[in-house]
Amino acid sequence: MIALETWRARTQFFQANGHQLAFWTSAQIDEERPWLVLIHGYPTSSWDWSAIWPALDQHFNLIAMDMLGFGLSDKPTHVKYSIFDQADLFEALLAHLSVGEAHIFAHDYGDTVAQELLARHHEGQLSFSAKSICFLNGGLFPEQHRARAIQKFGLTPLGFLIGTLLNRDKLRQNFDAIFGQETKASDIEIDGHWAMIKENQGARILHKLLQYIPERRTNRERWVGAMQQTSIPLRLINGGFDPISGRHACEHYRTLIPNPDAVMFEDIGHYPHTEAPAQVIEAFFDFHHLPKKEIANER
Repeated sequence: MIALETWRARTQFFQANGHQLAFWTSAQIDEERPWLVLIHGYPTSSWDWSAIWPALDQHFNLIAMDMLGFGLSDKPTHVKYSIFDQADLFEALLAHLSVGEAHIFAHDYGDTVAQELLARHHEGQLSFSAKSICFLNGGLFPEQHRARAIQKFGLTPLGFLIGTLLNRDKLRQNFDAIFGQETKASDIEIDGHWAMIKENQGARILHKLLQYIPERRTNRERWVGAMQQTSIPLRLINGGFDPISGRHACEHYRTLIPNPDAVMFEDIGHYPHTEAPAQVIEAFFDFHHLPKKEIANER
């Protein structure tokens, strides 16, 4: 992954809906290349994408944003965090950058944001044209999502205690449980993720961000329906070892989505793009019919 301090140094900011949001773009914008929007997961940040950023940057103009409540973006305590609002912020960012069409690559929480953007595209309400969507492990189907104990606790009236109970070592334990046996996050990665969670006192609102779980249930028909009805290309790249949304979720995807396009890596966990970046790039480039260049599985 790109060193966290290097990543921080490349941060740009913009204002939307009264909040300051951190974002990143390719250093060199090539008008001949398509745009690719990268949407991160919970509880981490866009830094996740740095593991495959250089390879993607060879073929796309990249956009990544730390969503509200995550990473280097604002983390207000008075906000009711919603997937709909996060989708609004991505629309605002693309308008800010004058981007009229883009592909989407999403993970975890970001999958749900991508589903909302897809629903808007299907309804003719999206402010940019979504050209394709590639999903990594995430709760695309609420009936298949197996929430961790800490997530379930976060949705209780005592959920606010997550912010005081979670520390760097607890984060390590939780990540070890959802990663592949041979692809655990390095200490540098754990340190970086923990630093981004703590930024702007972010631990105190971790429970608020978990409202995406009941939102998935409430909006299941709209979000899954958009995937079933869309005409734009979709692919799922799945780490099958993931206890949250692994093999079982991939098999469900193949059952429910017409003409399903799914690639599963048996021994990889919940973060395929950091656990097995070379494999993910190969699968993603195949989806986009791009030449596959060998890249090292360096983290």
